[in-house]
Amino acid sequence: MTRLHDLHQQQGQSPWIDDLRRSYVTDGGLESLVDSGIRGLTSNPTIMAKAIESGSAYDEQFAALISAGASLEEAYWELVLFDARGALSVLRPVYDASGGGDGFVSVEVLPGLAHDSAKTEAAARTLHERVAEPNLLVKIPATVEGLPAIEAMIGEGRSVNVTLIFSLERYAKVIDAYLGGLERFVGGGGDPSRVASVASFFVSRVDTEVDRRLEALAAADEALAARARALQGRAALAQAKLAYELFRERFSGPRWAALAAAGARLQRPLWASTSTKNPAYPDLLYVEGLIGPDTVDTMPDATVEAFLDHGKPARTLDTGLDGARADLAALAELGISLDEVTDQLEVEGVASFAKSFDELMGSLGDKVVALGASPA
Repeated sequence: MTRLHDLHQQQGQSPWIDDLRRSYVTDGGLESLVDSGIRGLTSNPTIMAKAIESGSAYDEQFAALISAGASLEEAYWELVLFDARGALSVLRPVYDASGGGDGFVSVEVLPGLAHDSAKTEAAARTLHERVAEPNLLVKIPATVEGLPAIEAMIGEGRSVNVTLIFSLERYAKVIDAYLGGLERFVGGGGDPSRVASVASFFVSRVDTEVDRRLEALAAADEALAARARALQGRAALAQAKLAYELFRERFSGPRWAALAAAGARLQRPLWASTSTKNPAYPDLLYVEGLIGPDTVDTMPDATVEAFLDHGKPARTLDTGLDGARADLAALAELGISLDEVTDQLEVEGVASFAKSFDELMGSLGDKVVALGASPA
């Protein structure tokens, strides 16, 4: 038994790993993590780009794909889906043992589609059809344009990881999209018990940007410096705690009760970006501060190792709500607009994933030359 097992068994939170690489599939890396208590896996275009660009693990398959006539984008998807299928197989026993509650692997649609509802919907449907495994979650960004695609996929009975959620306002709309999709699916005679979804609420990046603004304010106005610096490192946890409160409110009452009676599953909040970016903060600040039932925490390798070593699996998520509200109110009083911050982070998040994908396509083009591969 490990601290990750305690996190799930004692507190009802599912620890997932935020990483996917070929060695997880070929060398037993993911199996070892599952033995340690990991119950799911997430990935994104940046993670996949780093994995493919590092070393030679993908070279043989890539060269064969190009020689067989695949385009760079087609080859990318074959590389990604090979890893995803391997991870899905490793995690399938977790999925079965949990009755479909855990054991998921997330694969994201291309980031360049984030502002095109129709293309996002088509891409998500294609991924589900190509993989056709019950423990696949297709990741769709929670952009304004992504919301209709999310509802459409849920309405077809397809499982979704809604990613890049930064604000409470957008999170509320994600919940609406999920409930609306379930109602459509149930209304058409579908069984909602086979539909799964998580809502990935990004955490540490909020503090990174808010702290930057607070530091600028402190440097510009000595009279406000102490108040500003006292609020550093508080916005992200405060907002996430209020997101959990919203989750509890929205997944109760008559609308949810009707869906739950038909067998619908909760759309669990998933805490993403939980590694600590500021070295002055505790390494498990965003993990230990957000522990509570019916949630998921997806962590990069180093954070998983830190929690295994010294993490404290104690419930914290629904404590200090008055303090959380006070912290956000204090930020507003200082002129820090959380709406502006979260809007900026969404733009940057989409752009970052798109940049990673574009750079990977360039690297793969160079790799064609380096490997001496040529189309058939």
